[in-house]
Amino acid sequence: GITLGTWAGAGLLAGASSGQAAAALGGALALYAVAGLVKLPLRVPPPAESWLSPLVGVATGVVTAATGVFVVPAVPYLQALELERDRLIQALGLSFTVSTLALAAGLAQHGLFDGTLAWGSLASLLPALAGMALGQSLRQRVRAEVFRRCFFLGLLALGLFLMLEHLG
Repeated sequence: GITLGTWAGAGLLAGASSGQAAAALGGALALYAVAGLVKLPLRVPPPAESWLSPLVGVATGVVTAATGVFVVPAVPYLQALELERDRLIQALGLSFTVSTLALAAGLAQHGLFDGTLAWGSLASLLPALAGMALGQSLRQRVRAEVFRRCFFLGLLALGLFLMLEHLG
């Protein structure tokens, strides 16, 4: 579903409506952050998984194609499946990998991803990996509830920034 949605919307990232897509993404991130801060229980009943999973995949692909961000709605959905921790991490890793590859293919198809951009993307992996290591270290040192609250507050700030930046 992610691959199909990304392919279908591959031209959106460079399109004229990309600012509107970024504002909509900001709104979705802000809503997800508020739901996390108020501890709104997200749960997908097992019988709904078979038809809802492909729809969430396609929606995640379209959001990825429009904004370059593959968090919404995949992450809240995977959390709502109530997977055990290691399975959730595996599912998130698989989702992010598929999203990244699908986005690269979609951008290349539209002539928006060339060798120069690929090297820049590869170089950006170093700070991303450093950030992941720092995040892991913090996660082990900070109480889970404090880490969770900081994460959702940061996500809320990012969402509001995106909305204000692209609507104003």
